Amino acid sequence: MTGSDDRDDDQPPVEFDAESDVTDDAEAEPVQRNSEDAASEKADRRIDWMRVLAYGIVPGLTLLLTFVAGFSKWHESSSRSVQIAQIDSLAAARESAAAILSYQADSVEKTLVAARDRLTSPYKDDYVKLTTDVVIPGARHDHVSVTATVPAAASVSATPRHAVAILFVDQAAAIGANPPTTTQSSIQVTLENVRGRWLISGFDPI
Repeated sequence: MTGSDDRDDDQPPVEFDAESDVTDDAEAEPVQRNSEDAASEKADRRIDWMRVLAYGIVPGLTLLLTFVAGFSKWHESSSRSVQIAQIDSLAAARESAAAILSYQADSVEKTLVAARDRLTSPYKDDYVKLTTDVVIPGARHDHVSVTATVPAAASVSATPRHAVAILFVDQAAAIGANPPTTTQSSIQVTLENVRGRWLISGFDPI
């Protein structure tokens, strides 16, 4: 019994290092705070980038894509309008040239007066004067009849409002009972789109 008590007295008492535990907790706490701060900074950076995307890049990209789509649509529409202008103006030039150059002796005035509707100034004024003063009286007096055809034509330029074409014209003119004589000429025709109709504003031999 006594021996047992002696052995117990010889063993050193167990001591708890309170300071060490406190130090460990104090050291762990800054590490935890640093981790939380780093995570917070990363989150803030993500939020900043999201703001940049939301308020800068995305709207700018959307605007750019809208512009590109609009430009493509405009370009396609513009190209198609030019193609239509080329086709329509060239057809009008061929038809109108044949109309203003063709007549029969017995109906020359009616034919050429009607042809004036295919013209616009300044050419219309010159045409009215020429036909009234020279062509109609000469056709009646000499019994002249003329038939004009356009075997070939080419568009030089065209917009929805203005066009230029080159025509190759054959004219067969008969005086009285004589056989017709044929002449060939090249003419540059200028046209203007007036309220949806292509009218000749210039008619120049070349």
